[in-house]
Amino acid sequence: MGAFEDVHRQHIIGSLAMYDRMIFKGHLSSLYSEGAVRAFLWAQGIPITEFTGYAKRTTEQIAVNARRLATEAGRPVISFDHVKTRNRVQQKDELAHSIAERDGITEGIVCLISAVQPCMSFQVRNSIKTHRIEVTRRERQCLHHYLYLVDPEFGFMHVRIQGWMPYEIQIYINGREWLARQLDKHRIGYLRYDNSLLKIDNIDGASKLCEHFAHRAWPRVLNAFARRLNPLLPTIKAKKFGGYYWVLDQAEIATDVMFKTRPELLAVWPDMSSEDVLGVLGRKLHPSLTAQVVTDARRRPEGWRVRHRMAGNWVKVYDKASVLRVETTINNPREFRVLRLVTDDQGQRERRWCPMRKGVGDMWRNFEVGIGSNHRYLDALAAAPLKGEGVAALDALCRPRTNHGRTYARFNPLARDDLALFRAALAGEHVITGFRNTDITNRLYTRPPADRDEAHRRCERVSRLITKMRGHGLIAKVPRARLYRVTRYGQRVMTAAVALHDHHYPLTYQAAA
Repeated sequence: MGAFEDVHRQHIIGSLAMYDRMIFKGHLSSLYSEGAVRAFLWAQGIPITEFTGYAKRTTEQIAVNARRLATEAGRPVISFDHVKTRNRVQQKDELAHSIAERDGITEGIVCLISAVQPCMSFQVRNSIKTHRIEVTRRERQCLHHYLYLVDPEFGFMHVRIQGWMPYEIQIYINGREWLARQLDKHRIGYLRYDNSLLKIDNIDGASKLCEHFAHRAWPRVLNAFARRLNPLLPTIKAKKFGGYYWVLDQAEIATDVMFKTRPELLAVWPDMSSEDVLGVLGRKLHPSLTAQVVTDARRRPEGWRVRHRMAGNWVKVYDKASVLRVETTINNPREFRVLRLVTDDQGQRERRWCPMRKGVGDMWRNFEVGIGSNHRYLDALAAAPLKGEGVAALDALCRPRTNHGRTYARFNPLARDDLALFRAALAGEHVITGFRNTDITNRLYTRPPADRDEAHRRCERVSRLITKMRGHGLIAKVPRARLYRVTRYGQRVMTAAVALHDHHYPLTYQAAA
């Protein structure tokens, strides 16, 4: 149980972490290298000059196959070319949902929707430089086919195929849909509202199912859908150009804290919905935020939503019925590290922390990172009460501490410098990826250094402060990286110190400043 659940345990049923919205993409990456398309056509006895004719024929094959799947199931085929909206994907999803509800579809194909959309595709052009016909890959418009279906395992989903070479495939799956069906299969009772589970009879059992979901053999699962929609796959594999390379293009990892009733959630939610949450995270709710780090709070018809965005990744918190949901969306996985077995120049194999990739092989680590981000955010929301463990933790902070034979000086929770250090470590942009020496230095010093010597002195001072925080157990070093993260203990103690100051001594910091 985390700090947030511990503080509000009298009002909480439990919490569950699970993938929510997921978008997989399949790439025939063997066709992307230079000369690959020419070689692929030549393997079939087709010269590059006939590329356009070949592409049109294969486009028609894909369209005929998609229409056949829908018509054989007795389902409608819809053209979406005439629709002009800013969010066409949402429109198609809503239309497919309405058709499924209207016709009472509980399993099988719902409909096929075709639409012309922008994509990266191949085109043959005469090169001015080489005076030869060259294959170029550029953005263009081509026909896409969306096959909507209610799968026996995954529930409502869609599979989209690009009609023109290189035949990219997109598969949308909702983790909550999958979990609800698994709970039915294992006869675990639950109460559902829309896309949220308000109550689960066996939360531990549900957690094990969610953990298994992240470790599935995803290429095998996704290839089964690809074979249904792409009739050209046997030819591509027969010519030694392999199959699809699957990536998790977008993923939402959500942690749902299930309150007993909505009034009990609302009693807590207003205190942490907007400015107070951002204050705990070291941010201010202000419209003039930088493009790289963005925080916004918005009132929706259903309730509040607060979101922090950094480097293409999001952390979002909002309420839904009696559920408080913290959601991490990972669009840029290279911000994180995964332990991978690599071979060095001497041929020796060792484990190294490498940038995380979008490939489904790193999906388990993607899930792990998302859960860790959610837990740290919830810990930051847990305003530790100044009694019991909170008082003991603050008291320990005010005393020197000996760790592994080394003594570290005390902190003063009301001192201006120590409070500034705590706020810098708790900054919202550090929740996902952690922080470096430079990040803390930039927050502690508002003006740039006068020269290199002063910059060096600042770096050394911050290094000593980081060592001191590590000695007190407030932060921990990320293995094999020059990054630090706030520990769960550090979240509670530093948050309590900031809360104590802001509620009881708000003028001391201003006077010192």
